[in-house]
Amino acid sequence: MFFFSPNLQNMSSQVRLRLLPSARCLFDEPVQVKLGGLRSRQVVTMRARSSDDRGVEFSSSACYRADGDGEVDLDTDPSLGGSYVGVEPMGLLWSMRPHTLHKFFYKNKALNPHLVKFSVHQGEGEGEGRMLAEATNERLLMGDGVSRVPVQQGNLRGVLFTPPGGGPFPAVLDLYTLGGGLSEKRAALLATRGFLVLTVSLYGRDEQAKNITEIHLDYFEEALEFLKKQDGVGSRGVGVVSLSKSGDLALSVASYLPGVEATVWINGCSANTALPLHYRNSQILPALKFEPKKIVSTASGAVITKHCVPSTLAEENRDALVPIERATGHFLFAAAEDDQNWDSKSYMDQMVDRLKTHGKDNYESVSYPGAGHFLEPPYGPYCPSSFHSMVGRPVLWGGEPRAHAAAEVHLWRKIQDFFTTHLRCDISPPESKL
Repeated sequence: MFFFSPNLQNMSSQVRLRLLPSARCLFDEPVQVKLGGLRSRQVVTMRARSSDDRGVEFSSSACYRADGDGEVDLDTDPSLGGSYVGVEPMGLLWSMRPHTLHKFFYKNKALNPHLVKFSVHQGEGEGEGRMLAEATNERLLMGDGVSRVPVQQGNLRGVLFTPPGGGPFPAVLDLYTLGGGLSEKRAALLATRGFLVLTVSLYGRDEQAKNITEIHLDYFEEALEFLKKQDGVGSRGVGVVSLSKSGDLALSVASYLPGVEATVWINGCSANTALPLHYRNSQILPALKFEPKKIVSTASGAVITKHCVPSTLAEENRDALVPIERATGHFLFAAAEDDQNWDSKSYMDQMVDRLKTHGKDNYESVSYPGAGHFLEPPYGPYCPSSFHSMVGRPVLWGGEPRAHAAAEVHLWRKIQDFFTTHLRCDISPPESKL
């Protein structure tokens, strides 16, 4: 059940807190936050509070000074202090931090909206001044008419999201790394934007990767075939979108399996990592193993793993490189320059050089200074550190919050444009509306 809060809930009959154009929107859409009815030049503190699917609480705050008419507009007025400073229209969202250290914003179930309570308080600073007004922003992961169907067929474990209408729709396979398990957020939002999306657990039936010693490309082949057979699929080929470890899996899917027309690689590696890759009962790529002795500890209790991956260009590791020159589809490489999980920017540059060497021009690349590892759909809380299932402890992901948030906005639009360009249908994907 969706909880709907009206656009305006005033604790004072004079102060007005408005969320425009509506208090109900999609997760990846901005809202305009405006205040009215304050005293001329009055200083107030804006707060945002929320919790994720695991009950972890997040919050942010920012101090604002009203203009001569007693109004504040976060689209144009600067924060004077708090979780961020300067003009940041969506700063209260991306600057939210967990109340418990090293927690990732776990928003995984597409049917549950992200509820953010905005409030305005007297005065400035950390003290909780008298609340003057509040409003709840209901941020949906699925637009009206999008269908969500769990998939348990053969080895597949996933969820299929289909846009409203009969199609034809571009088809996308979402490989999202969340401890190897299933994540729905990105897939649901892509479906809302007009793509038919299947998101799958990376390890199939064994969603938590317990006792996994190898990964089988056959599983992703099964996923592709399932996706291609869905009613409404209109693209000639399928797209693949990835992040982190699933990046090298996406490269392998594009390089070894037919029918992949567009692959989005986000902050992955250029070589097969962690576990050997098998296909049709044979190993096709060995695993590039991590070097735990190179883990760097920090005062926060989180560690830096960036230097734990051996050189992908060393002679002894070349067999693990994914032969992306075999791919017939197009690539979009996206790398965060401050990724502290591993050196994504170097891997991207290596892959660009490799494709150039083989006379290929089927790629585009983009890098983001100041961004960290977890580049996700925009307007969620920035994650500086969280538990890494493979490392077995919290890790630093890197990035500066403001730059990271801007990178997410830019990349999200670029991903959609990339898929629309290379997964052509008879008609263009419909504009999605709530």
